Amino acid sequence: MIKVKEKVKINISARHVHLTKETYDLLFNHELTVRNNLNQIGQFAANETVTIKTNKGEFNNVRIIGPLRKYNQVEISMSDARKLGLKPPVRKSGHLEQAEEITITTEKGEVTLPCCIIANRHVHLSPDDAKRLNIKDDEPLKLVIPGEKSGVIDIVAKVSDDGYFEVHLDTDDANAFLIEANEEGILTK
Repeated sequence: MIKVKEKVKINISARHVHLTKETYDLLFNHELTVRNNLNQIGQFAANETVTIKTNKGEFNNVRIIGPLRKYNQVEISMSDARKLGLKPPVRKSGHLEQAEEITITTEKGEVTLPCCIIANRHVHLSPDDAKRLNIKDDEPLKLVIPGEKSGVIDIVAKVSDDGYFEVHLDTDDANAFLIEANEEGILTK
C-alpha cells in the first residue's frame, strides 16, 4: 500500500509529436538533433519541429520528442483539438485505437496519419519507484493538487525502465488548476 501521501513533481506536457524513422526521413534530410534532455531517461526535446494541420486549422513549430519511436503519435490538448476540428480519444502513449487523422508537414514533405490523441493524465515511475510505492503499471491513482484552484484528479501509473518519478498533465489541465511546471502534488491510491 502506498504511504498515506507521496509528494510528486508535476510537469506540463505541451503539444508534441513522436515519429518513426520512416516518417522522420520523409519529413527531414538530416538526423534528429537534441535541443535539451527531458527528465524521462533517454528522452529529449529535439531542435526539429513540424506543422500539424487539418482543413480547420494548424499549429506551427510543434516540437518532436526523441528518440524516434516504433509508432507515430501527435499529442494535443482538447483546446488544440477544437481549433483543429478534431475529437481525439484520450489514450496511453502508443495506444492509437480510434486516433484522429492529422497531417504533419515540413518544408521537405507531408504525411497524413491516424495518430492524434489526447494523452491520459499519468505518473511516470521506474520499476524501483513502483516497487517502493507498491504501484503497478496502468493502476488508477489520484493526484491531489494544492493551491488556489485545488482539486483531486484521476491519473494512471506508467511504469517503465526509463521512468522518472513525475506526473504529466497537458496544458488544459495545468491551466484549469493554475499549475506552473515543477510544482508538487500529492499522489494517493
